[in-house]
Amino acid sequence: MMDSRAQTLLKTLVERYIVDGQPVGSRVLSKQPGLELSPATIRNVMADLEELGYIASPHTSAGRVPTAKGYRFFVDSLMVMKPLEQVEIHRLEVEFTADRPQQLMSAAASLLSDLTHFAGVVMTPKRTETGFRHIEFMRLSDRRVLLIIVTSEGDVQNRILHTDRPYSQPQLQEATNFFNRHYAGQPYAAVRALLAEELKSLREDIVGLMTAAVEAGGAALNDTEALVVTGEKNLLSANDLASNMDRLRKLFELFEQKTSLLHLLDVSQRAEGVQIYIGGESGLVPLDECSVITAPYELDGRVIGTLGVIGPTRMAYERVIPIVDVTAKLLSNALTQQRNE
Repeated sequence: MMDSRAQTLLKTLVERYIVDGQPVGSRVLSKQPGLELSPATIRNVMADLEELGYIASPHTSAGRVPTAKGYRFFVDSLMVMKPLEQVEIHRLEVEFTADRPQQLMSAAASLLSDLTHFAGVVMTPKRTETGFRHIEFMRLSDRRVLLIIVTSEGDVQNRILHTDRPYSQPQLQEATNFFNRHYAGQPYAAVRALLAEELKSLREDIVGLMTAAVEAGGAALNDTEALVVTGEKNLLSANDLASNMDRLRKLFELFEQKTSLLHLLDVSQRAEGVQIYIGGESGLVPLDECSVITAPYELDGRVIGTLGVIGPTRMAYERVIPIVDVTAKLLSNALTQQRNE
C-alpha cells in the first residue's frame, strides 16, 4: 500500500512530467504547491517509489520519470478529470452533420486527432452483422443483374450479378419483394442460414438468384474499410516517440497492417465504457511506449463499433479521456438521429 504522502508526491511528479517532458528532480518537486516536504524527504519517498516500480531514473538525469505502472496508478487513483465545457461540446456537435454514416465516422476520427494532436482511430461496424435495410434487383441484360443494397446505416452498395439464366424484370421484382419481406434487417449470416432452410419451398428459377444475392451482398459489405485512422503524422511531433525511429517505423506499420489494431479495438468494444491501455497493457509491441484510450459507440442503444486515440504514454489523460468519451456519445447520437430521419 502507498501512503498518502507517497501518493501526493507521485501525482505531482506525473503531472509535472506530463507538462514539461523532462525528468523531475527533488528540487523541482520541493517547490510545488501542496507538497510541503523537504528535499531530503522527497528523495527518500522517490527512492521508495522507484523500488516499487512506479517511477524510474533515466541514466542521463538525476530526476525521475513515471513508468507504465506509475501512469496506471495515477489514472486509476490519483487523476482529477477535466470535463469538457458545454461550449466545447456544442462545437463538437456542429461537426457531426455529415449525411452518411461513413462520413460521420471519418469526422469522429479527425476530431479526435485535431483535439488531442495524436492519432484518431474509429473501428467501423462489421457490416455483415448489421444487416441491410433494403435490396433491389434491376435487369441490365439477359444474364446481368444489378444488385442495389441499402445498409441498415443508410449506405448504398452496388454489385453486378452474372446469372446462369436470364431473368425478366417482373421476375426480379418478385425476388426483390420476397427478399425484403422475409429478410430485411437481418444479418447476412442469418439470411444465409434461413435461405438454406427455405430453398426447398422456393421456385427453382429464383433459387440461384437468391443465393447469388446473399453472397454478393455479404462480400460488398465486407469490402468496406473496417478501420479509419487519422492524424498518424501527429506522432512525428511527439518527442517521446520520434526520438526512436525504429519504434516509430513499427508503429506506422501497425497502422498500415491494421489487423492487430482491429483486434485490440474489438476487445475494447466488448468492454463497458472508456478503456485505457498504457504501454505494454495493449499486448502489441509497437505500442509499448504508447497509450490507447478507447470508447464504444452505439446505434439505437446497441454497441456497433469503437473509437479512440493513440499517443505517447506522456499524455494529459485527464483531458484526453473526456474527449474520447464525449466524441463516442456524440457519434452515437448522430448515427441514431440519422438512422431515424
